[in-house]
Amino acid sequence: MKPIASKLATMAIFGAIACATSAQAADDVVIVYDGSGSMWGQIDGRSKVEIAREVLADLVKDWDAGTNLGLVAYGHRSQGDCTDIETLIPPGPVNRDSFIATVNAIKPVGKTPISASVEHAANLLSYRDNPATVVLISDGVETCNADPCALSAQLAKQGVKFTAHVVGFDLDDAAQASLACIAENTGGVFVPAGNADELQDALDQVQTAMDAPPAPPEPEPAMPQVIVTAPAEVPTGARFDISWDRTVNPADYITIVPADADEGTRHNHIRARDDLEGALTAPAEPGLYEVRYVLDEGNKTIGSAPVELVEAGVTVTAPAEVPTGSKFDISWDRTVNPADYITIVPAGADEGTRHNHIRARDDLEGALTAPAEPGLYEVRYVLDEGNKTIGSAPVELVEAGVTVTAPAEVPTGAKFDISWDRTVNPADYITIVPADADEGTRHNHIRARDDLEGALTAPAEPGLYEVRYVLDEGNKTIGSAPVELVEAGVTVTAPAEVPTGAKFDISWDRTVNPADYITIVPADADEGTRHNHIRARDDLEGALTAPAEPGLYEVRYVLDEGNKTIGSASVELVEPEMGISGPGTARAGTQIDIVWSSIINASDFVTIVPAGADEGTRHTHLRVRDKTEGRLTAPVETGLYEIRYVLDEGNKTLASASLEVVEADAPLDEGAGLSAPETAAPGETITVTWTGKGDGADQRIALARKDQPDFSWITTQKIGEAKSIEMNMPDEAGLYEIRFLDISGRKLLGRFVVEVK
Repeated sequence: MKPIASKLATMAIFGAIACATSAQAADDVVIVYDGSGSMWGQIDGRSKVEIAREVLADLVKDWDAGTNLGLVAYGHRSQGDCTDIETLIPPGPVNRDSFIATVNAIKPVGKTPISASVEHAANLLSYRDNPATVVLISDGVETCNADPCALSAQLAKQGVKFTAHVVGFDLDDAAQASLACIAENTGGVFVPAGNADELQDALDQVQTAMDAPPAPPEPEPAMPQVIVTAPAEVPTGARFDISWDRTVNPADYITIVPADADEGTRHNHIRARDDLEGALTAPAEPGLYEVRYVLDEGNKTIGSAPVELVEAGVTVTAPAEVPTGSKFDISWDRTVNPADYITIVPAGADEGTRHNHIRARDDLEGALTAPAEPGLYEVRYVLDEGNKTIGSAPVELVEAGVTVTAPAEVPTGAKFDISWDRTVNPADYITIVPADADEGTRHNHIRARDDLEGALTAPAEPGLYEVRYVLDEGNKTIGSAPVELVEAGVTVTAPAEVPTGAKFDISWDRTVNPADYITIVPADADEGTRHNHIRARDDLEGALTAPAEPGLYEVRYVLDEGNKTIGSASVELVEPEMGISGPGTARAGTQIDIVWSSIINASDFVTIVPAGADEGTRHTHLRVRDKTEGRLTAPVETGLYEIRYVLDEGNKTLASASLEVVEADAPLDEGAGLSAPETAAPGETITVTWTGKGDGADQRIALARKDQPDFSWITTQKIGEAKSIEMNMPDEAGLYEIRFLDISGRKLLGRFVVEVK
């Protein structure tokens, strides 16, 4: 049996790599050898590892010296390790004795990481850059959570010419399928062997396939031809229709080029896509041209049509004289291409010069804006293709003038009326600037639009100014009027002393501009400082909120223009006196009543916070509005708290009172003065006494389990004028409560815990 097995296995290996070595002897080959524990299994009474060793020994004896051979093994060093993959022999000329000794030293022990091993071998062969052949010898399926079929497809797609042949030992149908796909996806062969006879038959078929001569290459297909149709004559720069009788590839293109242009020349063009017609734009220069259908692959022309481009001409009409900066009408007798444009430029300007312009579109008329400088100009019709002028009309631009009227004197920051006798262009603007300001200076301004009057806001600094009418085109002044700005003054009235955080009344004797504002700031605050403020509008009085910090302040009237103060009044902010009180102790989650001595600001608030909480902390709270008392809910967490009166302005605390929050069922007395023994024996009669009394008509002493709701009980007794009763304790040990209940007022006035034991 041994000679037969060796021979068959040798044929399998040679058959598998025949196509890799016969077509190109220089291709490198790597054998991926299965060193997993299952290789100790047997075929026809002999272990598979013995057969593999003899096969590989026979293989290297006759190995082609011109083909490099490498060896990768897996599963041969450790059990359960999917990374146990090793390059034992890098691809290179075969050293037969060393190769056989390396194979014989492999001791199968581990898992079967087929996918990772084949990928390892492919990378070893630089399969992305070179033809590469891998021969996998395995007796099992992938055991390392990978997909050999998907991997082999990926390697075939990414590789230059990657081929994998697979020799399978003793595999069932499912296992054969999982390995056969490796060969199928890469153009290799798969050889299954259940026993020696089956192996012989399979290898005969493989050998026959490997020995078959390669099919002769198919002759190159004939180059396709395309019929192109185009007009015989087209105006330069015009858009014209073309067609072709077939599209070879949607990426092919149709272009117009000079008749003698080199193959592959491309100018204006469109892609063929799935169309049979389209449009091109003619170049700007007249002459003989060709419309060519060109293959995207290789830039080869496979169809063309001759076209003669003739000089286009357009008649342009424009006014002989136009004011500088104005908008004026123009017309032209034809549109060559909607993308062409009409522009106004100095007479004799270089070809392609473009200033103010419009697109021709499908129109024959339009409007342009004249430049700001007078002189001789041309209105030109220019082809978008090549920026070539094909029609023009002369225009003289004459200096425009506008008369501006403004007050001789205006208060700084005030809004004042102006007028002008004509509007050259609605986009022009009227502005106020210092008398010696540079041309083009712009501060407060309005657009002329189609108006002849408007209003400007005077700057904050006094001095000599000009109201200028300025062309939007070129920012050139064509009319002006002098204006003197005089210092404005406002008298502000405010209280001499105001509590911090309070809202207080102020007044002023005049409003310069409704956008001006009145603000309160520290007495030495920088000009332009703004805190609490109101707009002047058309009012002469209002109210401000004082800051939270005491000290000397100013109420300032400030121009919105330039943030300049033109009036002020001194105010001293003083710390207000405030008192607040509440219960010293409260049960968690219960309502508590709070009283405070005065109201500083209706927006101030009263809040309960943890003792020592940061200034500005706010939890449960109420706004004081116009009240000096209110009710809050105690926190649900026990502990020490503070009840605080806090200014809304600055979140500053003016007064506080301590509050201890105890358990919701704590034996907290509400004036009953209830007393009883702390412990009692089961069934014992105890004496319960009290010192206070509620207002309700129905008052009782109740006995309840400690965990019972406040107004449920085991037993209850109504009380009269007496201050004590006898009460029998339950027979069952546990915690109980004696409760003083005002049933009519639904109040729990006291409780006392008694332990029965």
